[in-house]
Amino acid sequence: MLQVEGLEAAYGRARVLFGIDFAVDAGQLMCVMGRNGVGKTTLLNAVMGVLPPTSGKVVLDGKDVTRMKTHERVRLGMGYVPQGHETFPQLTVQENLQVTLEATSHRDKGALDEALDAFPRLVPLLKRKAGFLSGGQQQQLAIARALVTRPRMLILDEPTEGIQPNIVLEIEDAIERLHASGLAILLVEQYLELALRLADRFVILEGGLVTHSGEKEDLRDEGIGRMLAV
Repeated sequence: MLQVEGLEAAYGRARVLFGIDFAVDAGQLMCVMGRNGVGKTTLLNAVMGVLPPTSGKVVLDGKDVTRMKTHERVRLGMGYVPQGHETFPQLTVQENLQVTLEATSHRDKGALDEALDAFPRLVPLLKRKAGFLSGGQQQQLAIARALVTRPRMLILDEPTEGIQPNIVLEIEDAIERLHASGLAILLVEQYLELALRLADRFVILEGGLVTHSGEKEDLRDEGIGRMLAV
Protein backbone atom coordinates (compact mmCIF):
# COMPACT_ATOMS: atom_id res chain seq x y z
CA MET A 1 0.00 0.00 0.00
CA LEU A 2 2.74 2.48 0.97
CA GLN A 3 6.43 2.27 0.10
CA VAL A 4 9.04 4.73 1.33
CA GLU A 5 12.42 4.39 -0.36
CA GLY A 6 15.59 6.29 0.51
CA LEU A 7 13.59 9.22 1.86
CA GLU A 8 15.63 12.26 2.91
CA ALA A 9 14.33 15.60 4.13
CA ALA A 10 15.74 18.83 5.51
CA TYR A 11 14.78 22.21 6.90
CA GLY A 12 17.04 24.52 4.95
CA ARG A 13 20.57 23.21 5.44
CA ALA A 14 19.63 21.12 8.46
CA ARG A 15 19.16 17.53 7.32
CA VAL A 16 16.69 15.56 9.39
CA LEU A 17 16.02 12.29 7.52
CA PHE A 18 18.81 10.17 6.06
CA GLY A 19 17.57 7.52 3.66
CA ILE A 20 14.43 6.12 5.31
CA ASP A 21 13.11 2.80 3.95
CA PHE A 22 9.97 0.94 5.03
CA ALA A 23 6.72 -0.41 3.62
CA VAL A 24 3.16 -0.69 4.92
CA ASP A 25 1.13 -3.53 3.43
CA ALA A 26 -2.60 -3.28 2.72
CA GLY A 27 -4.55 -3.55 5.97
CA GLN A 28 -1.41 -3.34 8.10
CA LEU A 29 -0.77 -1.06 11.07
CA MET A 30 2.82 0.17 11.12
CA CYS A 31 4.05 2.01 14.20
CA VAL A 32 6.87 4.57 13.92
CA MET A 33 8.62 4.96 17.26
CA GLY A 34 11.55 6.82 18.77
CA ARG A 35 12.42 9.49 21.28
CA ASN A 36 11.57 13.16 20.80
CA GLY A 37 13.50 14.94 18.08
CA VAL A 38 14.50 11.90 16.01
CA GLY A 39 12.46 12.88 12.93
CA LYS A 40 9.12 11.11 13.33
CA THR A 41 6.91 14.12 12.51
CA THR A 42 9.29 15.17 9.73
CA LEU A 43 8.90 11.69 8.25
CA LEU A 44 5.10 11.96 8.18
CA ASN A 45 5.26 15.46 6.72
CA ALA A 46 7.58 14.21 3.97
CA VAL A 47 5.33 11.22 3.26
CA MET A 48 2.34 13.58 2.93
CA GLY A 49 4.15 16.24 0.91
CA VAL A 50 3.81 18.90 3.61
CA LEU A 51 7.62 18.99 3.54
CA PRO A 52 9.01 18.18 0.07
CA PRO A 53 11.69 15.48 0.39
CA THR A 54 15.17 16.30 -0.84
CA SER A 55 15.68 12.75 -2.08
CA GLY A 56 13.96 9.38 -2.23
CA LYS A 57 10.54 8.16 -3.20
CA VAL A 58 7.02 7.79 -1.78
CA VAL A 59 4.79 5.27 -3.56
CA LEU A 60 1.09 4.75 -2.79
CA ASP A 61 -0.46 1.57 -4.12
CA GLY A 62 2.07 1.43 -6.97
CA LYS A 63 1.80 5.12 -7.89
CA ASP A 64 4.75 7.46 -7.34
CA VAL A 65 3.39 10.43 -5.37
CA THR A 66 6.74 11.94 -4.36
CA ARG A 67 6.24 15.20 -6.26
CA MET A 68 2.49 15.49 -5.72
CA LYS A 69 0.89 18.20 -3.59
CA THR A 70 -0.64 17.21 -0.27
CA HIS A 71 -4.23 17.65 -1.48
CA GLU A 72 -3.48 15.43 -4.48
CA ARG A 73 -2.28 12.69 -2.16
CA VAL A 74 -5.45 13.04 -0.10
CA ARG A 75 -7.55 12.56 -3.23
CA LEU A 76 -5.59 9.38 -3.96
CA GLY A 77 -6.47 7.98 -0.55
CA MET A 78 -4.04 9.31 2.06
CA GLY A 79 -5.60 10.73 5.21
CA TYR A 80 -3.37 12.71 7.58
CA VAL A 81 -4.00 13.75 11.17
CA PRO A 82 -1.02 15.87 12.26
CA GLN A 83 0.00 16.46 15.84
CA GLY A 84 -1.96 19.07 17.75
CA HIS A 85 -5.73 18.37 17.45
CA GLU A 86 -6.08 20.55 14.34
CA THR A 87 -9.64 21.68 13.63
CA PHE A 88 -11.39 24.87 12.55
CA PRO A 89 -12.14 26.28 16.02
CA GLN A 90 -14.67 28.87 14.81
CA LEU A 91 -16.79 26.20 13.10
CA THR A 92 -19.08 23.69 14.78
CA VAL A 93 -18.30 19.98 14.81
CA GLN A 94 -20.90 19.50 12.06
CA GLU A 95 -19.40 22.30 9.98
CA ASN A 96 -15.89 20.90 10.40
CA LEU A 97 -17.06 17.58 8.99
CA GLN A 98 -19.18 19.18 6.27
CA VAL A 99 -16.42 21.43 4.94
CA THR A 100 -14.15 18.39 4.72
CA LEU A 101 -16.82 16.46 2.83
CA GLU A 102 -17.23 19.29 0.32
CA ALA A 103 -13.50 19.13 -0.44
CA THR A 104 -13.61 15.40 -1.26
CA SER A 105 -14.06 13.92 -4.70
CA HIS A 106 -16.86 11.55 -3.59
CA ARG A 107 -19.04 14.04 -1.61
CA ASP A 108 -21.05 11.11 -0.25
CA LYS A 109 -22.93 12.23 2.86
CA GLY A 110 -22.76 8.67 4.11
CA ALA A 111 -19.11 9.36 4.93
CA LEU A 112 -20.27 11.72 7.71
CA ASP A 113 -22.20 8.91 9.40
CA GLU A 114 -19.22 6.56 8.99
CA ALA A 115 -16.91 9.06 10.70
CA LEU A 116 -19.36 9.60 13.55
CA ASP A 117 -19.76 5.84 13.97
CA ALA A 118 -16.03 5.76 14.76
CA PHE A 119 -16.45 8.52 17.38
CA PRO A 120 -20.02 8.49 18.74
CA ARG A 121 -19.01 10.92 21.52
CA LEU A 122 -19.11 13.65 18.84
CA VAL A 123 -22.78 13.13 17.98
CA PRO A 124 -24.27 15.20 20.85
CA LEU A 125 -21.62 17.86 20.18
CA LEU A 126 -22.44 18.50 16.51
CA LYS A 127 -23.69 22.03 17.14
CA ARG A 128 -20.82 23.01 19.44
CA LYS A 129 -17.93 25.07 18.09
CA ALA A 130 -14.72 23.05 17.88
CA GLY A 131 -12.83 25.69 19.84
CA PHE A 132 -14.94 24.88 22.90
CA LEU A 133 -14.21 21.14 22.83
CA SER A 134 -11.74 19.48 25.17
CA GLY A 135 -8.39 18.45 23.75
CA GLY A 136 -9.51 14.84 23.51
CA GLN A 137 -12.75 15.74 21.75
CA GLN A 138 -10.84 17.93 19.31
CA GLN A 139 -8.53 15.01 18.54
CA GLN A 140 -11.49 12.76 17.88
CA LEU A 141 -12.88 15.41 15.54
CA ALA A 142 -9.53 15.72 13.75
CA ILE A 143 -9.46 11.97 13.09
CA ALA A 144 -13.14 11.97 12.09
CA ARG A 145 -12.41 14.70 9.53
CA ALA A 146 -9.72 12.52 7.99
CA LEU A 147 -12.14 9.58 7.88
CA VAL A 148 -14.68 11.66 5.94
CA THR A 149 -12.26 11.56 3.00
CA ARG A 150 -12.52 7.73 3.07
CA PRO A 151 -8.76 7.14 3.09
CA ARG A 152 -7.09 3.90 2.12
CA MET A 153 -4.06 4.87 4.21
CA LEU A 154 -4.59 6.72 7.50
CA ILE A 155 -1.56 8.55 8.93
CA LEU A 156 -1.69 9.57 12.60
CA ASP A 157 0.92 11.61 14.46
CA GLU A 158 0.77 10.78 18.19
CA PRO A 159 -3.04 10.86 18.42
CA THR A 160 -3.10 10.19 22.17
CA GLU A 161 -0.52 12.79 23.25
CA GLY A 162 -1.82 15.03 26.06
CA ILE A 163 -5.28 13.44 25.99
CA GLN A 164 -7.30 12.57 29.08
CA PRO A 165 -7.17 8.81 29.85
CA ASN A 166 -10.82 7.98 29.13
CA ILE A 167 -10.58 9.54 25.64
CA VAL A 168 -7.25 7.80 25.03
CA LEU A 169 -9.10 4.50 25.45
CA GLU A 170 -11.81 5.62 23.01
CA ILE A 171 -9.23 6.70 20.42
CA GLU A 172 -7.33 3.45 20.85
CA ASP A 173 -10.55 1.48 20.42
CA ALA A 174 -11.43 3.44 17.27
CA ILE A 175 -7.96 2.82 15.78
CA GLU A 176 -8.29 -0.87 16.58
CA ARG A 177 -11.69 -1.07 14.87
CA LEU A 178 -10.48 0.84 11.81
CA HIS A 179 -7.51 -1.49 11.55
CA ALA A 180 -9.78 -4.54 11.90
CA SER A 181 -11.92 -3.19 9.06
CA GLY A 182 -8.91 -3.44 6.74
CA LEU A 183 -7.69 0.16 6.77
CA ALA A 184 -3.90 0.54 6.47
CA ILE A 185 -2.53 2.80 9.22
CA LEU A 186 0.81 4.52 9.75
CA LEU A 187 0.97 5.56 13.41
CA VAL A 188 3.60 7.61 15.22
CA GLU A 189 3.48 6.59 18.86
CA GLN A 190 5.87 6.89 21.81
CA TYR A 191 4.11 4.60 24.26
CA LEU A 192 5.40 1.05 24.06
CA GLU A 193 2.32 -0.55 25.63
CA LEU A 194 0.00 1.11 23.13
CA ALA A 195 2.19 -0.02 20.24
CA LEU A 196 2.16 -3.58 21.61
CA ARG A 197 -1.63 -3.54 21.65
CA LEU A 198 -2.15 -2.03 18.20
CA ALA A 199 0.76 -2.56 15.84
CA ASP A 200 1.47 -5.34 13.35
CA ARG A 201 4.98 -4.07 12.64
CA PHE A 202 7.21 -1.21 13.81
CA VAL A 203 10.20 0.90 12.85
CA ILE A 204 12.34 2.84 15.29
CA LEU A 205 14.04 6.08 14.31
CA GLU A 206 17.25 7.42 15.80
CA GLY A 207 18.95 10.49 14.41
CA GLY A 208 16.86 10.46 11.25
CA LEU A 209 17.65 6.81 10.47
CA VAL A 210 15.70 3.56 10.82
CA THR A 211 17.79 1.66 13.34
CA HIS A 212 15.38 -1.19 14.18
CA SER A 213 12.31 -2.75 12.60
CA GLY A 214 10.31 -5.90 13.07
CA GLU A 215 7.13 -7.58 14.17
CA LYS A 216 5.15 -6.41 17.19
CA GLU A 217 6.51 -9.22 19.36
CA ASP A 218 10.05 -7.88 18.88
CA LEU A 219 9.06 -4.79 20.89
CA ARG A 220 9.15 -6.94 24.03
CA ASP A 221 12.95 -7.08 23.79
CA GLU A 222 14.47 -5.34 26.82
CA GLY A 223 17.03 -3.53 24.66
CA ILE A 224 14.29 -1.94 22.58
CA GLY A 225 12.45 -0.90 25.74
CA ARG A 226 15.55 0.86 27.03
CA MET A 227 16.05 2.54 23.67
CA LEU A 228 12.55 4.05 23.80
CA ALA A 229 12.74 5.12 27.44
CA VAL A 230 12.78 8.88 27.94
